[in-house]
Amino acid sequence: MLRFFETLVDPYTPWRETDTVPRRLWPFLRQYMGPFRGVFWLAGLMSVVVAAVEVGLIWYMGRIVDLLSEADRGSFWAEHGLELALAAAFLLLLRPAIQALDVAVLNNAILPNFGTLIRWRAHSRVLRQSVGWFENDFAGRIANRIMQTPPAAGESVFQVFDALSFALAYVAGAALLLAGADPRLVLPLLIWFALYGWLVRWTIRRVGPASKAAADARSAVTGRVVDSYSNIHAVKLFAHHDRELAYAREAIEHSRRTFQAEMRIFTKMDIGLTVLNGFLIVGVVGWAVALWAGGTASLGVVAAATALTLRLNAMTGWIMWAVSSFFRNLGVVAEGMETIAQPITLADAPAAPPLAFRDGRIGLHGVTHHYGRGQGGLQDVTLAIAPGEKVGLVGRSGAGKSTLVKLLLRFHDPESGRIEIDGQDIRMVAQESLRRHIGMVQQETALLHRSVRENILYGRPDATEEQMIAAARRAEAHDFILTLSDSAGRQGYDALVGERGVKLSGGQRQRIAIARAILKDAPILVLDEATSALDSEVEAAIQDTLYGVMEGKTVIAIAHRLSTIARMDRILVLDDGRIAEEGTHDALLARGGLYARFWGRQSGGFIGTDPAEAAE
Repeated sequence: MLRFFETLVDPYTPWRETDTVPRRLWPFLRQYMGPFRGVFWLAGLMSVVVAAVEVGLIWYMGRIVDLLSEADRGSFWAEHGLELALAAAFLLLLRPAIQALDVAVLNNAILPNFGTLIRWRAHSRVLRQSVGWFENDFAGRIANRIMQTPPAAGESVFQVFDALSFALAYVAGAALLLAGADPRLVLPLLIWFALYGWLVRWTIRRVGPASKAAADARSAVTGRVVDSYSNIHAVKLFAHHDRELAYAREAIEHSRRTFQAEMRIFTKMDIGLTVLNGFLIVGVVGWAVALWAGGTASLGVVAAATALTLRLNAMTGWIMWAVSSFFRNLGVVAEGMETIAQPITLADAPAAPPLAFRDGRIGLHGVTHHYGRGQGGLQDVTLAIAPGEKVGLVGRSGAGKSTLVKLLLRFHDPESGRIEIDGQDIRMVAQESLRRHIGMVQQETALLHRSVRENILYGRPDATEEQMIAAARRAEAHDFILTLSDSAGRQGYDALVGERGVKLSGGQRQRIAIARAILKDAPILVLDEATSALDSEVEAAIQDTLYGVMEGKTVIAIAHRLSTIARMDRILVLDDGRIAEEGTHDALLARGGLYARFWGRQSGGFIGTDPAEAAE
């Protein structure tokens, strides 16, 4: 039976993704509620029915008191036995069924699926953000918001149906019950309800901002802690244990202060609630007793009024907590929106077609990009790379080499100019199809915290085991992979590499990255100092492999060790964002310009260590 409710809504149901989403809270939540509309109506209806049943039970307990006080003991069962048997059957059979339906809708249909839907869609949306977007935030804080927002939204919905709608229906039923006994009994209930509403309003106006501040502070703590953990090598290397503790303590203390401010609100709320509930008990029960003493109310009315007020007294704390929890969770959702609802600034053009790759001709036309700073990056670069041409890029740090590669991969869009592949503006084609045609090996290789096999197959998931091993052999990685093992006893290609590949040496990570690029076999290949982490013997073997991989491909290679690009068809020297020189290795040496000076200052094959000439 529960499986029926668990499958009422599919949290992975297709939806139309947009580049912008509402930045206000309720419209933001409403876009996720569409698949749950029918279930929400059912949950609201069941809350009202459950409240009506609870109020009806109290009314019936009052009726039993009246029956017992008026009936003859000898004839009581004969006169009222059938009624009591039906009431017992209702309590034993129908009421549990109603309650089961209510909790199944909430606990099985809504809670697991609503949070899952939000997390799935939020994660999908965040993955569509550009590389630059991720570079401007902490990965830990982004992940924290993706993890915190769905349960907070689910809890908010749960409180609406489990507490708020139930409470409103209960109070309305209580008013009708008291009015049916004596309209004057409703007056203290209405006065209490007005004061209670004022207390709720006072609380939620303060809880929302306070909970958002507390959620922001918790995210800041997460960001700082994750930053320390993910850079633990630097922390240990520079002996900054105490500095990192102080850095975290600052955020932790701020989180404590914001949480204290939030808890002060709840303490004041509880005190006010106790005073109000005392008024409710004295007002309703005292008046009922006075009416009974005056002969205008039965003993059953007094009993029902007493049970009702005591029940409300017990409920009010729960309701107030539910209300404050509702708004506190909305504060968490609002904090998560700061990340999830940010517009996708680097999006595919509407109905963007896939890249129609032909032969790999690359063209840059007046490309300028300064990352919005007005300096650095590239300045008015025009460049044509022929199909199958191998081009090397050299230059000082900040000359624009990495910027050119990032723009080619469309990690950013140029501020002016355009980049074309086979005559197609890369802004007009689907990003995924563009990157499928480009293979890349970076200087700083970060592997996924998965097995060696999964990391290599990331280049081409449908490759066979034989193809994967062949790629690893060509990258001089197969032999060392067979020696790997992890803490769970997995060995070889099944061993996990650790977060960002931390369990492997730099050279091992680089060889796995090269194997991944070999397996991908993309027609355009980008090498960003691909062999810098390798020892000389392995580098020599890998260089021959890479030159073999380059055959038939259009290649762009960034190099600090100039000997690694001396065999390129053409070398471009970038300086201050412009192409300062270009030509073959021999031609550039003969020219006696920047490249010749770099070559002359090399030590061990690198551009010189002089600050003015230092490489990236």
